[in-house]
Amino acid sequence: MTEAIETSTSDATEGESAPDEHYARPEIVGAPLGPDSLTWKYFGDNRVSLLGPRPGVLENMLPELGQAVLEHSVFFDDPFARVKRSLPGIYGTVYAPEGDSTGPTVRDFHTDIKGTMPGGDRYHALNPETYYWAHATFLDIVLTATDRFIKKLTDAEKEQIYAESVTWYRRYGVSDRPMPATYAEFVKYWDHMVDEVLVPHKTARYGVGYVTKGYPLPPGMKPIVWKLISPIVNPVAAFITTGGLPARSREQLGLPWSDRKQRNYERFCAAVRALDPIYRRLPATTRYNKYALKGFAKAGVRP
Repeated sequence: MTEAIETSTSDATEGESAPDEHYARPEIVGAPLGPDSLTWKYFGDNRVSLLGPRPGVLENMLPELGQAVLEHSVFFDDPFARVKRSLPGIYGTVYAPEGDSTGPTVRDFHTDIKGTMPGGDRYHALNPETYYWAHATFLDIVLTATDRFIKKLTDAEKEQIYAESVTWYRRYGVSDRPMPATYAEFVKYWDHMVDEVLVPHKTARYGVGYVTKGYPLPPGMKPIVWKLISPIVNPVAAFITTGGLPARSREQLGLPWSDRKQRNYERFCAAVRALDPIYRRLPATTRYNKYALKGFAKAGVRP
């Protein structure tokens, strides 16, 4: 069976409810990942970083994920550590030929991340609904960052990126039970999660607390250097972080924003998009991160 129509056969994990044996779910068809895919084209583009910490913040607003990070991560001691640990595996899941993905390694890292919610319910990072939300936040940055900072995506391109994300998610080897069947269904799923499920969990609030109180000294930077540049870096980082979040999440987290800031943010996005013809003329080593470059190199293709 080809990659495009492969379906998940993963066993249920702790915290997963039993499937309905009377429900025959239609097959969800994915699209291949590779040098010709839109996901490869956009996910590793350095302009994606202009969306700020959106995926991490939205992940931590899911109560189960926020609690898992609170109890199992060094996030509160080193906010950058989780990003440095997670990104290589996620990019390695995408920018790899079939059969050479780091997806199973990423999945297995979460095996022992489990515990009890404050209300008494159990949580497990490999619960399919929980794991899929984490994946959805990365699919979202491909769609959102591209649309804001690279080019306005057509409906067909959004459909293609979603179909590629089906293949991407299946590379982790976690049950795809919660995965929407189409891009239109994903949009409904996303809106439901943002509007009705996410909460201002302590972990998420801590992650964006620097918007109002300033960012800490980055690892490896001399204090005197940070003292000189932080008055410039902090307001820019706050602008990108807050503007990058959905309006509902921004309100839940109590982040300061205004109509004027929103207009300025939209102008900022439009200005970055307008520079795309110039950006595309830059060397690939400037345009893409090292994980994407490694994937293109292995495929023998110049991005």
